[in-house]
Amino acid sequence: MPRTTTQPSDAGEPLGPLPQEFAAIIRPELPSLIQEIGIEVTRAYPEYGRLLKGPYGQAIQIGVEQNISVFVDQVASPSTPSPLRDEMLRRFGRFEAYEGRSLDSLHGAYRLGARVALRRAKRIGRRYNLSPTLMLSFADALFAYVDELEALTREGYLEVQARTVEQDATVRRRLLHLIMAGPPVPRSAIAELSEQAGWPLPEKVTLVALRTSPDLAGTELDNDVLSELGGPHPHLLVPGPVDDQRRHTLEHALTGHRATVGLTVPTAEAADSIRWARRLLDFIDSGVVDDAPLTFCSDHMLTLWLLSDPALLNQLAERELAPLAGLTPTRRNRLIETLRIWLDTRGTAARMGELLDVHPQTVRYRLRNLESIFGDQLTDPESRFATEGVLRALHLRERRDGGAR
Repeated sequence: MPRTTTQPSDAGEPLGPLPQEFAAIIRPELPSLIQEIGIEVTRAYPEYGRLLKGPYGQAIQIGVEQNISVFVDQVASPSTPSPLRDEMLRRFGRFEAYEGRSLDSLHGAYRLGARVALRRAKRIGRRYNLSPTLMLSFADALFAYVDELEALTREGYLEVQARTVEQDATVRRRLLHLIMAGPPVPRSAIAELSEQAGWPLPEKVTLVALRTSPDLAGTELDNDVLSELGGPHPHLLVPGPVDDQRRHTLEHALTGHRATVGLTVPTAEAADSIRWARRLLDFIDSGVVDDAPLTFCSDHMLTLWLLSDPALLNQLAERELAPLAGLTPTRRNRLIETLRIWLDTRGTAARMGELLDVHPQTVRYRLRNLESIFGDQLTDPESRFATEGVLRALHLRERRDGGAR
């Protein structure tokens, strides 16, 4: 609806609403004015010329006529509603969004049409000897009307954009769920959804586990990263490996959130990568692994392996440490710690004494006891390897249980 303004004219008079009689003056001009606007717009914006010749040409032509006619109707009756015109403008905005264009051209066409109309109004003004104040009021009302057209068009445009973003996010989440499900989901089904999402299906992926769900809105997280942040186990999927650039991006985006990076695996094995990453999160929580802004499974693979099966570890420990079963708990623990340090370091008695905080002679005494108790188990390479693995795993578990307390 044309607005009333108090902006002064060149003569110092306030601008007021257009007189209703003005509508009667300009209405006979509408058919030729609409034609002139169409010529100017299609010359400046050839894409609209092609649209006018296409299947939507008639609807567009009707929309243009409505826009101009409603302006004249509102001059005659400012309170007249225009629901058909409003919906037509929203459709124009939706169409631009569906076509993948910005609103620049459409809004430019509106403003060009207003300039053509103003040029015609000047000729009418001279013909009818209209006052400069009236012509200024007309220009003011005309460009206020263009603002109204642009606002309504933007509503339709943003409506589609919001819906498209939501639909894209839904498709990407479905794609991530399929990838995480792994076999027996056919690769063809994943490839089809990947194409629908506009996401090139990689040969390998890396999963990132998150303890809490970050707000990634406005971050610089790469667009090719898939995310699931709404569930109890938030995570990200990164195509390919996490190189230095990816690492920097993740650290920046996940500031303040504990995250672990799984191993890079074939896409079909994504579930393994997230399983390891989540396991590493648990180890950080329990103190087995030191916390860091971003922790990589590749730096803790031995820990993940040694603690991967608690029940099996108990069986191995019972077998490998069976020679110590008859000792008192205190003596057994001392010998186990001495054996672990020896297997880890192969150090001298002096060096081991420093690590154990005992005299070197005490270390030598314990080592002789161990040789007597274990016999060939410590000289056979396979047996010694199994014993060393068990002792390392038990030490890690003690750190975890101590951290949990």
